[in-house]
Amino acid sequence: MKITSAEVIVSSPDRNFVTLKITTEEGITGLGDATLNGRELAAAAYLEHHVVPLLIGRDAHRIEDTWQFLYRGAYWRRGPVTMAAIAAVDVALWDIKAKAAGMPLYQLLGGASRTAVRAYGHASGRDIPEIIDSVHEHLALGYKSIRIQTAVPGIDAVYGVAAQPSAGGTRYDYEPAQRAALPAEEDWDTRAYLRHIPTVFEAVRNEFGPELPLLHDGHHRMTPIEAAKLGKSLEPYDLFWLEDCTPAENQDALRLVRQHTTTPLAIGEVFNTVWDYQALIQEQLIDYVRSAVTHTGGISAMKKILDFAAQYQIKSGIHGPTDISPVGMAAALHLDMAIHNFGIQEYMRHGDLTNEVFEQSFTFADGHLHPGNQPGLGVELNMEAAAAHPYNPAYLPFNRLKDGTIHDW
Repeated sequence: MKITSAEVIVSSPDRNFVTLKITTEEGITGLGDATLNGRELAAAAYLEHHVVPLLIGRDAHRIEDTWQFLYRGAYWRRGPVTMAAIAAVDVALWDIKAKAAGMPLYQLLGGASRTAVRAYGHASGRDIPEIIDSVHEHLALGYKSIRIQTAVPGIDAVYGVAAQPSAGGTRYDYEPAQRAALPAEEDWDTRAYLRHIPTVFEAVRNEFGPELPLLHDGHHRMTPIEAAKLGKSLEPYDLFWLEDCTPAENQDALRLVRQHTTTPLAIGEVFNTVWDYQALIQEQLIDYVRSAVTHTGGISAMKKILDFAAQYQIKSGIHGPTDISPVGMAAALHLDMAIHNFGIQEYMRHGDLTNEVFEQSFTFADGHLHPGNQPGLGVELNMEAAAAHPYNPAYLPFNRLKDGTIHDW
């Protein structure tokens, strides 16, 4: 089944997305997501100029061979741009294969291991009453597991806090990247953060009791010993996980964190390959794998990582904010349905414009997602709607400490 065309579509409904559409000689189409938040055009150019010419005439059924060709054949391996491009091809080919088989993709991955996929939402606030209100709102929407992010006294703008003023205007959970010519500058104070966070979780637990699964994202901002201190201070509040407590490139750092806290750890949204996880998984230094299908080489690569993790009782927590398009989200859901060591799926609702461009079959109800039973991924691209929303430059913010030093955002 030869590939006859491959088109890269960059559109901006609500935010920027990079989509690959592959078509075979039989007229079967497949979609892949290569969105790289704040660096979308780099991924699009890599696909258009370096990958698409290699696809024409190849057999769409040879998914593993094509993956290895794009990874090993380029000589320059790994990195977010390369792996996002490979992911887009891989997911599009799985979409085609499942459509040709006439079944939803999860059936080709081994069939369903569960009836639905547990998801978590993102509650936040500028103070504790606002956080409490946000949790109530998410519970009303059907979420049964909730991430808690909070403003910090003395810090002007903090990642993940809805409606918090910042240099680009009003902040909201769904898209921290701001449409502007240059990235916005924000500030940070780790000591203030470490003092404040335990008081927030104490208040949330007092309001909602011990049963509600609560999560928190440290967003790579702590040193190893600071991360260990936070994990230990949060133990009384029984977190589902503490995410990205320290920059993930320093794998040795997780040994120190592990020595000091039993709070479960989730790592990996900035990882691109299994090599980033090798020590973390083998030494059981984490509890959840946080990579996105979109940024980690696609379904083929993510399934191998999660099969590796399963040997060490480590579960999945696939990255799923709105900078993952509905195509990337659907790919994650099909994988979530099939693997045995599923943990939880991040889920942020896309905006109305995005839902017009990407026609989806996956559903959310009673705190759970399901990819649907249409053949393939269950997502189709409305090309006319996509064309109505051209690329619009946007950047993620960056951080400085109070003395002006650049810090991890």
